[in-house]
Amino acid sequence: MNIKKEAAQSLMESMARAIITASLLGMFVVPSAYAQDAKSVLVVAGPRTPESLDQEYPPTEASHESKRNTYERLLAYDTKMQNGVKVENFDKLVGALAEQWEVSADKTSITFFLRKGVKSADGNEMTADDVMWTFERGWNKNANFRWYMGQIMGITDFSAFQKVDGMTVKVTLPRPSPLIERIWVNNDLGILDAVTAKKHVTADDPWASRWLSTHSASFAPYQVAKFQSGQEVIYEANPNYYRGAPQIKKVIFREMPTSANRLAALQAGAVDVAEWLSPRELSALEKNPQIKVWQVFGNYIHRVEMNNTTPPFDNQNVRQALNYLVPREDILKAVYYGKARATKSPISEIYPAYADEYFKYTQDVDKAKALLKEAGHEEGFKTQLGYRTGDQIEEEIAVILKTAFARAGVDVELIKLPASTLVERYSKGTIPMYFFRDMAIVPDAAYVANLWLNSASLINYPKFKNAEVDQLINEGLTSTDEAKREANMKRVQQIVVEQAPWVFLMNPGYQLATRANVTGFSWYTPNSNTWYDFSKK
Repeated sequence: MNIKKEAAQSLMESMARAIITASLLGMFVVPSAYAQDAKSVLVVAGPRTPESLDQEYPPTEASHESKRNTYERLLAYDTKMQNGVKVENFDKLVGALAEQWEVSADKTSITFFLRKGVKSADGNEMTADDVMWTFERGWNKNANFRWYMGQIMGITDFSAFQKVDGMTVKVTLPRPSPLIERIWVNNDLGILDAVTAKKHVTADDPWASRWLSTHSASFAPYQVAKFQSGQEVIYEANPNYYRGAPQIKKVIFREMPTSANRLAALQAGAVDVAEWLSPRELSALEKNPQIKVWQVFGNYIHRVEMNNTTPPFDNQNVRQALNYLVPREDILKAVYYGKARATKSPISEIYPAYADEYFKYTQDVDKAKALLKEAGHEEGFKTQLGYRTGDQIEEEIAVILKTAFARAGVDVELIKLPASTLVERYSKGTIPMYFFRDMAIVPDAAYVANLWLNSASLINYPKFKNAEVDQLINEGLTSTDEAKREANMKRVQQIVVEQAPWVFLMNPGYQLATRANVTGFSWYTPNSNTWYDFSKK
């Protein structure tokens, strides 16, 4: 043993860590203008800034968090405490920007009576004109708002939206909808401060899209004071917020793509919050008294999707065989450090009508081999599995699956691709298997099933198609008989688990690491942090 050499190496490593920490502290230093009251400023490190601040931009994890904090919706769910975390109570709706609302007996119309005295950060008082302009903009942009209103609500013409008076708006549907109230909690359906937004309308940009891509205008608890894509977003509190001014007056969000750097910044005290750390990093932090790790099992479902129209995955026995080969306990321990749970249904486990009694896939190599033999693949087959560059969890699971599938003769080539390339390939059906992680933010089984399993859905990338499933989903979007809807959605789960369009993997949950003096972590279905709930001791 060369003691001098080891001592020198240890010293060099310590110096390297010190240099990294110093650089992080420099990168995340709070400007002196904000440092007067450290308890009112929250510094956050996340993987990336939002791609756009416009709520009509396609939803991403980064944009969901921005929308959550800079747009307010007409309705909300009440909250409750669960294991020390504030979560939504899906059984009770409450008014937000709409103080009251009325639904017709046949559930074909809803009337919103707006809350009086609600003001934006610019001091503009909300009226029905703000709501109607938001609706008109969303309809004409033909993106998020139009999709919800058309695909889910069945609206085909903008005449469905009516200004009744200065503080009342009515929406009329062509058919009943069981989601006529709950849809308005959705993170993509915030209300704009039309007075401010209209100041940035031009002849070639009638909906102020350019300005709203880098600015906010709403009645939410925060407004965006600075937006530098790929670098930083600064949120400032709305002093006029109708629920009371936020305790955190400024949120400084800094982009830090590398998880290890976010971890180091949190440990060094350079940031108050570190988002999206790995299970391994979180497990290590739990031993640090200066750090708090928050966790909730939310609505994420992580799976491997298979192209159900391409051989050999057009054969149900093959798809079932792969499910029998998954070593779920090994993945839970080696990859997730116990911070996940096995997924046993295509419906999120925390949502009403969830059923796990149909799940039968324990690790059983002999059963898998028998199914492959029945499918004509006794010797196995070759295939590919795509995963995202830079996603350590997917890479680790991919290696485990490659070994597990080989036990039945399935030779898997692992394909690492940039996220955009992987999306392009699976959306075009040019890769046979790929990882997919998603959450449905409306807590309704028919809504979830419609997104992922309806053959008409644009994001049913595996091209799963079952006539009975389609019929039950479509009925679930229009029936107001809740007992029948629940029974039908359980039948959907039974069929889907049996036909196995996916390799069912994990509910990875949602975790957040903060300094120990940060309190108020809460969880909402978009899996994005709500800074209004946070405070610092």
